[in-house]
Amino acid sequence: MKKTTKVFLSVLSVASLSLFLGACSPEVGSKEWCEDMKGKDKANWTANEAADFAKNCLL
Repeated sequence: MKKTTKVFLSVLSVASLSLFLGACSPEVGSKEWCEDMKGKDKANWTANEAADFAKNCLL
């Protein structure tokens, strides 16, 4: 198999996996997302996640 074919297949596999895993996460601001964030260690939250949590889950 050519090297370019192997590289292409690897990139395609990674892209497919990313799309698959991204489709499984709940929408930001939804009830499921808020519950997931409550269970996540707050030290691991990003600044954007903290702001979205405050905006969508507390208010």
